[in-house]
Amino acid sequence: MAKHPTDPEIEVPSAVDSESYPDSAAVAPSETPPNNRLSRRSFLSHLGAAGLAAAAPPVLASASTPVAPPPVATEEVLPEGTVALTLKVNGQSHALQLDPRTTLLDCLRENLALSGTKKGCDHGQCGACTVHVNGRRVNSCLSFAVMHRNDEITTIEGIGQPDHLHPMQAAFIEHDGYQCGYCTSGQIMSAVSVLKENVGPTDADVKQAMYGNICRCGAYSNIVAAVQQVRHSS
Repeated sequence: MAKHPTDPEIEVPSAVDSESYPDSAAVAPSETPPNNRLSRRSFLSHLGAAGLAAAAPPVLASASTPVAPPPVATEEVLPEGTVALTLKVNGQSHALQLDPRTTLLDCLRENLALSGTKKGCDHGQCGACTVHVNGRRVNSCLSFAVMHRNDEITTIEGIGQPDHLHPMQAAFIEHDGYQCGYCTSGQIMSAVSVLKENVGPTDADVKQAMYGNICRCGAYSNIVAAVQQVRHSS
């Protein structure tokens, strides 16, 4: 760099005073650089370059080091107007997202495809929708699904299958305890529960215990005969 004519010259000492610094070795005159005079501009330029060189490595290192973005907590967003719940039906747990106004009957039929439970009156008056909740018979059209989060729910599919019928199912077949068959699943679910309740031994007692299950085909006497057969064989 050219020296500016107005720059003052800075005297750089060529040797160290050994008396002032007894522990330091004196610099021989022959080791002094040939040009020991620097202008202020040159001195400041050298000083600035040294500062940039010292600062460069951290900048480059930080630029070359990838920084992972902070983890973002995500939560499952439910569709508007629905609630999450798990129902245990026939021994299996089902995770569901339902409108809280969904009845247990509609949940079983529409969401779980368990169509053996029938919708008759939808007002709790015919018994076609009867299921077991914790071992007790319930009209599934009269309760909301969200009310049964911790319950054991059993439908007609859960008590027997075609290749392994429940004794009550077999008795209904033997005694023709149906005609159209629409009410039959509810009748069987009530009959199974009746035999676990404190019901008297006579046919009249059985009819009284099952008065909430309507058979519009009029197969009541055959239904009672099926119930009594299972009672006497157990």
